[in-house]
Amino acid sequence: MEINEVKELLSQFNDSNLTEFDLREGSFELYMNKNQTSRQVTPVQTEQAVDSVPVAATSASTTSAEATPIVESKEEGHVITSPIVGIVYLQPSPEQEAYKSVGDKVKQGETVCIIEAMKLLNEITSDFDGTITEILVENEDVVEYGQPLFRIS
Repeated sequence: MEINEVKELLSQFNDSNLTEFDLREGSFELYMNKNQTSRQVTPVQTEQAVDSVPVAATSASTTSAEATPIVESKEEGHVITSPIVGIVYLQPSPEQEAYKSVGDKVKQGETVCIIEAMKLLNEITSDFDGTITEILVENEDVVEYGQPLFRIS
């Protein structure tokens, strides 16, 4: 991708209502984000600076494990974490109730949510028996690999 094409994308992104943009083309990856928090990537410096839009590019060989923050919790209980990057759905469909709510009992192997990744729906199940004490994400949040989803006591 040529620098002029990147500049045009940056300009369009800056003028749009989008808060995140991720482009992958072969081994080239461009990630732009207007949010306060961002996924962790190693920035690649270019010859020309770009005004006020945080931009990072990484090669396709970057693994998600390199960008996974280590989460240490001082609270009691087990934590169910996201095994993939995607969009979390806490209910099977918009008109149905949530899989689990705070205070609900959960058994090992029981579905607690779905994560959509690349148009595939992945059921996330509990590895523990117990009671949901905390739901750490909102419905339709974008979640990262290793991000805590539920706390179970």
